[in-house]
Amino acid sequence: MIIAYCPSTTGLERIELPPGAPLPSTSVWIDLVSPTHEEQLAAEKLMGAEIPTREEIASIETSERLYVEPGAVVMTAQLPIATRMIDPAVSSVTFVLNTKRLVTVRYGEPKSIVILSKKVQFDATIAHRGPAVFFAMVDIIVDRCADEMESASTWYDELSIQVFGEGLNTRKTGSYQVAIRRLGQIGLHVSKMHDVCTSLSRVMLFLSAHAKRVGLSEEQTAECKMYSRDIHSIKEHSDALDNKLSFLLDATVGLVTLEQNQITKIFTVLGVIFLPPTLIASIYGMNFSNMPELQWQQGFAYSLALMFASVIATFLFFRWKGLL
Repeated sequence: MIIAYCPSTTGLERIELPPGAPLPSTSVWIDLVSPTHEEQLAAEKLMGAEIPTREEIASIETSERLYVEPGAVVMTAQLPIATRMIDPAVSSVTFVLNTKRLVTVRYGEPKSIVILSKKVQFDATIAHRGPAVFFAMVDIIVDRCADEMESASTWYDELSIQVFGEGLNTRKTGSYQVAIRRLGQIGLHVSKMHDVCTSLSRVMLFLSAHAKRVGLSEEQTAECKMYSRDIHSIKEHSDALDNKLSFLLDATVGLVTLEQNQITKIFTVLGVIFLPPTLIASIYGMNFSNMPELQWQQGFAYSLALMFASVIATFLFFRWKGLL
């Protein structure tokens, strides 16, 4: 599917082209959504540059993601949708940019694209040129990255309270299992965001190096550096949060170990408490004919009382030593 954005009085008019329809020559932004081969060829003809295929978009090599075509520069970056998608082609968007137009190639539904689509239709301050639309998108993507990291920080804070706020008891095993699983989910989220920021950093550095080729103004070149600093700050935040997640994971596993040790300790103490009455029962269970208490009428009650007293005495001893 091809969605073309052409100049209008209020911004850029969104035109969803039916199959086989020609691309408007006035298109400023061409959004290719899971394009067919024919749609890709039509966009290539208008841009004067080859557009990468889905397999090339999924490539992890920098040379396949960032390169120069005769009529444009081609840049592939992961967007915040990558935090929820495993397929690299779905979570990545390719930007084909020259002085006049921007072409985006995508196979998913990034929220950043949806926000930009609404913005360019009603924001007349965005110049009707490819670089202006691209920088409007970068601004949205950086904001989305910051929001995703803020969400991860909030999840971490809530999890920290869950782990440390209620103290340790033998009934929290289930909550610790949930906490460890949640820690893993947050860790994957942060790791994905780190990959997103890394890919965006490469894009901004590559674009700065080819600023003249795509006709960037001095202000837009300065914006490249500004966005690079913002992305670097988000990466530092993700690194710090990753360290805190590692600490919380170690602490949670340590608490689980302490809880298991506590349970083992209880069984050990109970075994020691019931050892004296077991010994007494074993002695009186001997079948010797000349045992003194064998014919004693109160012998049974006496042995029970003795066993009970030994349990109480052992229990009080452990309480006095602070072991129970």
